[in-house]
Formats: sequence, structure tokens, C-alpha cells
Amino acid sequence: MTLQTKISYTAYKEQDFSHLKNLTGISDKTLEIHLGLYAGYVKNTNILNEKVIELTEQGKSGTPEYAEIKRRYGFEYNGKVLHEYYFGNLKAGGGSELKESTELGKKLAEVYSSVDVWKNDFSKVGTMRGVGWAVLLQDPDTKTLSNHWITLHEEGNVAGFKPILVMDVWEHAFLLDYKPADRPKYIEAFFANVDWAAVEKRLIK
Repeated sequence: MTLQTKISYTAYKEQDFSHLKNLTGISDKTLEIHLGLYAGYVKNTNILNEKVIELTEQGKSGTPEYAEIKRRYGFEYNGKVLHEYYFGNLKAGGGSELKESTELGKKLAEVYSSVDVWKNDFSKVGTMRGVGWAVLLQDPDTKTLSNHWITLHEEGNVAGFKPILVMDVWEHAFLLDYKPADRPKYIEAFFANVDWAAVEKRLIK
């Protein structure tokens, strides 16, 4: 028996990050290329959804073609979402030092003893060999914060944990501005542009 299926889907739109210009240590050219890459994840996420809907409506769900598209979801979706978190926690002239008296600072100190110890650990995660993401995640149950490495967008994501601070350390994020061996300099530039107010708003209370 063939099920008659009609699926409703709302396409994703690129978020506007055009205000991110004149960042400290991250050139406008790098940003332009990076935003173009982000646009590709939005586009590909929509394409995957459209194709899945098409196959499902044709009664072809469960086919090898359908399965391969579904397996691609984690890469494209997380590529889209992680970039939105990354660009969303930056601003030109941001980067004041995070104070331990803030809510975020206090929560970090509970785990890492101090903001400086946490920042050093986060930076070390960011300099790990390979390409990926350094992400400060929050456990929604315990509200505990912890630093994580995410590879290929989907490998290393902890189900249900909330991204609080996201740093892209794929080479496209810095290669025009820094040599691969100078990734620590890019990480310094990243911290010089963090919008801590935006980051703190992501905390689960």
C-alpha cells in the first residue's frame, strides 16, 4: 500500500552578519569568504530537506538514496548552526576581558577555578591538531559548563547540550590572516572580538 504523503517545510534563510566588519585581527576578506561558506550550509540544508521531501512523497523513503541524504543532515545542519553561533558571538571592538563577577564568569569559576584557567583550557582545545570547533557547552540538567572539541560539525556534539561560546578553527576561518602554525594568534584575535554580553545571554538559567 502506498501512503499519500504531503509534507510541509519552511526553508531556512541566512542570518544577516553584515555588521561584522573591521574585526580585530580577522580581515574583512576572511569574513567575506567565511560568510559565503556559511551561506552554502544554509543552501545545502534546504536542498537536503527538499530532496528528502521529494523522495518521501514519491514513496521512496528508506531507499539507499534517501539514507545517504539523511546521513548528511548532521554535517549540513550543524555547519549552518555552529556558524550562526560563531558569528553571533562576535562584534567589532568587542573583546573586553570577561570578568569573574559576571554570571558567566562565576559559572566558569565554579568548574575551572577561574576565568583565566578556563580561557587557557578553551584555547588549548582550539589548538588541537586537526580541523574543527572549540565550543563551550552547557549541560541543560546540571547547568555545568565544559569545553569540547567538535570535528566535522557533527562529531563531538553532545546531544541536548547548549553551545555558549563557539570558535571555528577550520583553516578557512584564519588562513588568509595567519599561517597554519600561527593558529594561537587567530585564537587571540577571536577573543579580541567576543561579544560577552551575547554569550552570556545564551546561558540556561
